[in-house]
Amino acid sequence: MSTPSDFTHTTVLLHETVDGVLSEPNGIYVDGTYGRGGHSRLLLQKLGPSGRLIAIDRDLEAIAAATTGETRVTDPRFSICHAGFADMQQQLADLGVTQVQGVLLDLGVSSPQIDNPARGFSFRFSGPLDMRMDTTRGESAADFLARADERQIAEVIRNYGEERFAAQIAKALVARRESGSAVRSTDELSKVVAGAVKTREPGQDPATRTFQALRIHVNAELEELEQGLKAALALLAPGGRLAVISFHSLEDRIVKNFITAHSKEEFDRRAPFAAPKPLALKALARIKPSAAEIKANPRSRSAVLRVAERTDAALPEPTAPRRAGRAR
Repeated sequence: MSTPSDFTHTTVLLHETVDGVLSEPNGIYVDGTYGRGGHSRLLLQKLGPSGRLIAIDRDLEAIAAATTGETRVTDPRFSICHAGFADMQQQLADLGVTQVQGVLLDLGVSSPQIDNPARGFSFRFSGPLDMRMDTTRGESAADFLARADERQIAEVIRNYGEERFAAQIAKALVARRESGSAVRSTDELSKVVAGAVKTREPGQDPATRTFQALRIHVNAELEELEQGLKAALALLAPGGRLAVISFHSLEDRIVKNFITAHSKEEFDRRAPFAAPKPLALKALARIKPSAAEIKANPRSRSAVLRVAERTDAALPEPTAPRRAGRAR
């Protein structure tokens, strides 16, 4: 069994993210995707003595990295919760916190998750086809492929992987399953996809889009992101910051549209002379990794950081915080 220190992780856009989210050194901050704690550790260095950092992660290995062994965080200003960031409002309410000065989210998969064959995230390693970020809950990728029909599989691969050969891949997967040999491992899935995908962009493995799609589906990542952004906005105090790093266009589109939607004054067409509803967010920055960072860490090349600031405009009355609707 792997331990928290078995796999290394290089934090993407480290200084840009921490500088972007930090507005009040003695405030309360949320790291909604702790991972291996790169952003959290730097943020703790910059917090004042009365500052507080609450981390969240749904991966038990990330929780272990923060709480045990050489990688544990001993700073009394730090605490961590085992949950998805869509549940941050409830998690913070349980801690007596209703307002924070900053929320950061580093989306996607961490290097320790990718590089551990037992997690099943990567076609580069042979391992069980799991892909769950929280291995205590929900359905694995193999279980989904074992029960879903051809149409469901094709929709997932097309919608979440933007794969133009989704129908052919789904047909091949179902044909293999009906022959009595459903895919249960990463290399089995890779071989099926390679046989169904006839052409691919230079330098890209044929299975790249399919693995991305299944991971997003299994972990309900886009739904989690939409819920997490709403929770973050509800928690942010006026002047508080939201910083989100995304790694593919589906995520970035959701983040961009959310910030844009809350950065516009709304006019009531039924009352043309009424004052517009004030905006709730102000977009501050869109940052890509430097050439030097991409060279040092090629996995950072697709990252996009977006930073926004909460204005003092009133939000609608908040509803009671609720758990994310899907088991992870």
